Amino acid sequence: MLEHGGNLQQAAQQYGRPLADWLDISTGINPQHYPIPALEPSLFQRLPPVTESLHAAARAYYGCQHVLACAGSQAALQLLPTLRPPCRVAMPRTMYQEHAHAWQRTGHEIQFFEQTPDSRILQQSDVLLVCNPNNPTGHLYATDKLLDWHAQLATRGGWLVVDEAFMDTTPQHSLASHTGQAGLWVLRSLGKFFGLAGLRVGFLLGEPTALAQVESRLGPWSVTGPSQYIASLALADHAWQQHMRAELPAQSAQLSQLLNQHGLTPTGGTDLFQYVPHPQSLRLHQVLAKHGVWTRYFAAPAALRFGLASTQDWDRLDDALTLAINSLSD
Repeated sequence: MLEHGGNLQQAAQQYGRPLADWLDISTGINPQHYPIPALEPSLFQRLPPVTESLHAAARAYYGCQHVLACAGSQAALQLLPTLRPPCRVAMPRTMYQEHAHAWQRTGHEIQFFEQTPDSRILQQSDVLLVCNPNNPTGHLYATDKLLDWHAQLATRGGWLVVDEAFMDTTPQHSLASHTGQAGLWVLRSLGKFFGLAGLRVGFLLGEPTALAQVESRLGPWSVTGPSQYIASLALADHAWQQHMRAELPAQSAQLSQLLNQHGLTPTGGTDLFQYVPHPQSLRLHQVLAKHGVWTRYFAAPAALRFGLASTQDWDRLDDALTLAINSLSD
C-alpha cells in the first residue's frame, strides 16, 4: 500500500495521541462537507444498480454527455491500465502516486517528466497522464495545451488521461465538455470539493463505447444506494456549490498567508491545499504531529502539503506552526 494523506490511525498509533485529539489537514478534503440528509432504511435494503438519475445529475454538473459512476475515482484509476496491452506511459514525477502504481503493476513502462512533457516524450508515449490541477504541486495545465496533446496522441491510438479530483472550484478549466472523443479520459470525484470521501463516489468521463467496456469490468452494484442518493443531491445543489466556490478560495488564501507568516512559502496549491517545499519538511512534519497536527509529508522532493482547517482550528494550527518553526533552531 502506498502512503496517503488521511492515515490518521497510523499517526495516532505512532505518536500515542487519541484519534479525537488530532487536527488532520493531510488530505485536501473540504472540512465543510456537503450536509448529509436523513436516509430511508430502504436504501440499505435493496441492491443498488446505478440509477439514471445519478448519471443525469453528473452529466449536468460536469457538462459532459457520457459518464460512468464508480466506487471513487480510485476504482477507475486502477481499471484503466487493464484496457490496454503493455505500452509506454508518461506522467509527472511529482503527482498522485496511485497512477504510476496502477500502470506499473499491470506491466506498462513508465517514463517520468518534471512538469511538462517535451516533444520527444510525447512522440514516444502511448498514454499521457496528468492531474489537473496537479496533486500535490497545484500546477494547472492550460486547456488548449491538453487538447493539443490529446490530438497528437489520438492520431496513433494513444490516450490522454486527466485526473481532475481538485477541479471543482475552477470548472472553467475542466476538459469534461470535451470528453466523448476517442482516447480522452477524465476522472472526477466527490471526495475533495464536496468533502464526501467516505461515500466512495467518483465518475469516469469518456467515449461511450469505451465507458461500456469499463462498466462491464466494474460489474454490478459498484456504488452503494445511500452513496448514490447523497451524491445525486450534492451534484444538483447549485446554491451550496456556489457558496463553496466563494468560500474555499478565501480559506486557501488565508492558509497561504498563515504559512507565509511562519516563513513557509507555498510554491503552489489549489483552493483545498497549499504545497510547501522545505529542506526540513520531515522535521516540521514530526514536530507538528507531536502537537496533534497531521500533515502530508513528501520525501522527494522534500515538501509538506497543508489542507484546510475548520474555522475553530486556525489558532491551533497557528500555535503548532510557531512551535514547529522554533524547533528548527534548537
